[in-house]
Amino acid sequence: MKILMLTWEYPPRVVGGISRVVHDLSKTLIKDGHDVTVITYRDGETPYFEDDKGVKVYRIDNYMINPNNFIDWIMQMNFAMVAKANEIIAKEGSFDVIHAHDWLVAYSAKTLKNSYNIPIVATIHATEAGRNSGIHDETQRYINDTEWMLTYEASEVIVNSNYMKGELQRLFGLPYEKINVVPNGVNMALFNGVERDYNFRRKFAMDNEKIILFMGRLVYEKGVQHLISAMPKILEGYHDAKLVIAGKGGMIDELKQQVHNLGIDEKVYFAGYMNGKDVQKMYKAADISVFPSTYEPFGIVALEAMLSENPIVVSDIGGLNEIVEHKENGMKSYAGNPNSIADSILELLYDHKLCADITKKAKNKIRNEYNWSKIAQDTHFTYQKAICQSMAEKQKREIEQERARKTKKAKNTENEITNLLSFKKRHAYA
Repeated sequence: MKILMLTWEYPPRVVGGISRVVHDLSKTLIKDGHDVTVITYRDGETPYFEDDKGVKVYRIDNYMINPNNFIDWIMQMNFAMVAKANEIIAKEGSFDVIHAHDWLVAYSAKTLKNSYNIPIVATIHATEAGRNSGIHDETQRYINDTEWMLTYEASEVIVNSNYMKGELQRLFGLPYEKINVVPNGVNMALFNGVERDYNFRRKFAMDNEKIILFMGRLVYEKGVQHLISAMPKILEGYHDAKLVIAGKGGMIDELKQQVHNLGIDEKVYFAGYMNGKDVQKMYKAADISVFPSTYEPFGIVALEAMLSENPIVVSDIGGLNEIVEHKENGMKSYAGNPNSIADSILELLYDHKLCADITKKAKNKIRNEYNWSKIAQDTHFTYQKAICQSMAEKQKREIEQERARKTKKAKNTENEITNLLSFKKRHAYA
């Protein structure tokens, strides 16, 4: 199968979770014998074309003129993606399916679908309404409407949790059978050969301190503000604790001010953005990983932490709520509730046996349910459904066109007979 992936991020460009999903899915599809081409945005000095171990990656630049705003920037990117896809198709032939990742590539996917009659499979990784707890301005409304359009144009839609399936049905009125739940996965070899590096760990905490780790974007929906609010209660119950916040985002100054106002500057370390080996080392250095999101369609970071043998604390919402069973393979807390977050963290800090049981069961669950081989097979099945549906729709159109042609021909014959009879009648009178 020839697959075209459209995504605004692909390694080394990492904005959120889409980058890792597209990368790992593409690599696994290649192993299964498929042909995968990725068109993405070019960041920094990355090459315009790269053969990434079988995955053909084409990167595009935006226009030389500066866009007025982010929406215009996205539209320019989509025009460039269409131009690149046209160039590839002219050289190498068409694709069997387009896999569009989120609203950011909706316009290029729709244009290519209509130009070449290629079915779209759309993965909705998150929604604008979910991220912002509703739609509050015209920009958000535009993005929400674009999400709807992409799901409308797609033959099949993929979401990563049952929570997201319900959200799409509620927001866009999609048919139940059109939405396929395929979870995200994690590379099972991610932590192979990676052990705790004490020299690395000492950059963030003393040897006697337990590291509580937050890994993610510093934005409201990730809930790090609630974790910071939980720290005074945690420190009261367990003084030798240290919160390490790894990530970047628009809330950084606000969060630093919150830490200062609580008087816990020495117990919170802002580590900044991490990638590659530093992420793996950080998970291994941590004692507990916490993901206190207020909105989380899935939560790949939770899978990574579980695979690293880190006990985790998550909010009881979205995809996180489906991944974690309380006191079985992780701990849950009430979303947005610092007291609840603190209680779960303190229970892990006090109970070493609970930590050991949780990490063992968590790792087994990851291996059984979130491996990319199974996920790629489920995704391929969704591609097949989309292609079959597209072929059926094409046959239906052809039948309707043939029926219309025959109806028109019959009507013309009827008109000819009527005109002939009318002509004979007039001449008979004459």
